[in-house]
Amino acid sequence: MTAHEIDYHIYGEEMQYVEIELDPQEVVIAEAGSFMMMENGIKMETIFGDGSGEQQGFLGKLVSAGKRVLTGESLFMTAYINQYGGKRKVSFAAPYPGKIIPIDLSQYQGKFICQKDAFLCAAKGVSVGIEFSRKLGRGLFGGEGFIMQKIEGDGMAFVHSGGTLARKELQAGEVLKVDTGCIVGFTKEVDYDIEFIGGIKNSVFGGEGLFYATLRGPGVVYIQSLPFSRLADRIIASAPKAGGSGREEGSLLGGLGRMLDGDNRF
Repeated sequence: MTAHEIDYHIYGEEMQYVEIELDPQEVVIAEAGSFMMMENGIKMETIFGDGSGEQQGFLGKLVSAGKRVLTGESLFMTAYINQYGGKRKVSFAAPYPGKIIPIDLSQYQGKFICQKDAFLCAAKGVSVGIEFSRKLGRGLFGGEGFIMQKIEGDGMAFVHSGGTLARKELQAGEVLKVDTGCIVGFTKEVDYDIEFIGGIKNSVFGGEGLFYATLRGPGVVYIQSLPFSRLADRIIASAPKAGGSGREEGSLLGGLGRMLDGDNRF
């Protein structure tokens, strides 16, 4: 194996965190802001890129970091190195309610494709790069543009999903139609494209957008029930506006609705 072998345990139900056990000199890499806690003896170090291109010198690091910039991530990641004589543990928390998914890349032919903000952490040696879409429809209407994130190597990686998680194993030729934001990730054999929903009523009044994703097997697909973008949209829509008291401002039923909700502020 080129990636470090790590042991792990996932705790919690709705707000999960993953605890990773490191042998001496083992390393795990993580996105900034995912750190939760660690035992004494582990050193935290900021690295350029994902650390997988170190053997290629500065150019390898530069290419690795450049790929991350294209997915909207930082040039830097954080490495956690066990410098203690025995086993030490470090934990990383999910950013919002959902599930942490362990991905053993050795079982997926060394590659897994996911939404660009799904990656949480991985064993050192795992490459975190970009996956360009070769289909125009997917790039323009897929909700994630032409770029998704790819995780490559032979070690363990961890990605995060929102809400409840569904794992689907698609047979050859089997098709699953999914809201574009609900895709967490899929194996490299899965064919992914975007389809127009069709119909004037569906397009104008359906409220579900104009396009959905089609995932064609064979392969494994992970689906989330609550994309963070959907959660954020609901929060923004419900937030009080400047000079007002919420989304019901100006509605004929606004005052009555607030009174029924127990809000006495008029």
